[in-house]
Amino acid sequence: MHPAALISLATAGSIGSIALPLLVLLWWFPYRARIRTLAAEGRPVRGSRQVAYASGLVVLAIALCPPVDTLSDQLLVAHMAEHLLIGDVAALLIVLGVTGPLLAPLLRMRYVGRLRVLTHPAVAVPLWAVNFYAWHLPVLYQAALRHSALHALEHATFLGFGVAVWMGLLGSLPKPQWFTNGARLIYIIVVRLIGTVLANAMIFSGTVWYHYYHAGDALWHISSMGDQVAAAGVMMVEESLLTIGLFCWLFLKVAREGEERQELLDFAAARGVELDERRAARAVAAGRGDELRERLRSRRPGAPAPTLRRSRGSSPAP
Repeated sequence: MHPAALISLATAGSIGSIALPLLVLLWWFPYRARIRTLAAEGRPVRGSRQVAYASGLVVLAIALCPPVDTLSDQLLVAHMAEHLLIGDVAALLIVLGVTGPLLAPLLRMRYVGRLRVLTHPAVAVPLWAVNFYAWHLPVLYQAALRHSALHALEHATFLGFGVAVWMGLLGSLPKPQWFTNGARLIYIIVVRLIGTVLANAMIFSGTVWYHYYHAGDALWHISSMGDQVAAAGVMMVEESLLTIGLFCWLFLKVAREGEERQELLDFAAARGVELDERRAARAVAAGRGDELRERLRSRRPGAPAPTLRRSRGSSPAP
């Protein structure tokens, strides 16, 4: 490592650059307060979700503080890694850490509740794609590097639209009826292809997109084109690993739903209650298998399967 680069990284930390990560970590306290409220009401939040949310805040704080944030001003590959941490990893972990009951107080707020539309699968992906490509245009990308307020807006939109796109896939809010497991597979592929197209363009364009990094590349003895190719490579590796993880999640989800659906059918048959396979499948897909099981338990032999009330914005109840 070049001595001048070491000095630059060591002296770049400032009160402002440390304050922002600390503010990010403070979001744990309202989350924890809501968890305690739900626990007192008999609706505890699983420990795995709490770990995911806390991890998301930690990843976000790391991405925004020195030396990561400082190095991102010198090398494109570092800046790309920072953006992936913010818009992909931190956003994903935060989504995995929240549930409908946790978000309920926010969703009851008039204007915040309207933002739910941004998590609709058909809305989240196009908005995320437009935001993703717009910020990687050389004029906007380099303007953000030169103006701190614009840079903060860039990071905020990467996080916000990242949360929306993961909420559309993995979030606990109700999903539209057409968003089946097959649609989820297409969703994952489309999101990953959007990033892959940009990464390939950066590699095979043969031209340097962001001349802002010339000084940093010289400081680190890296060619500007090499820096750009490395940034695209980091994006492709991260997206490949994430895609493999999402495919595994979807496979396990399909297997788990199939098993739960069969258990409901067997339970209904054992009690002499008629239950259509499609009704059982819809209940499981909506996450209401336990509710249907309890209603089956209260039915008399020979009675038709119970009908669950439809939640607002969710798929039709079985």
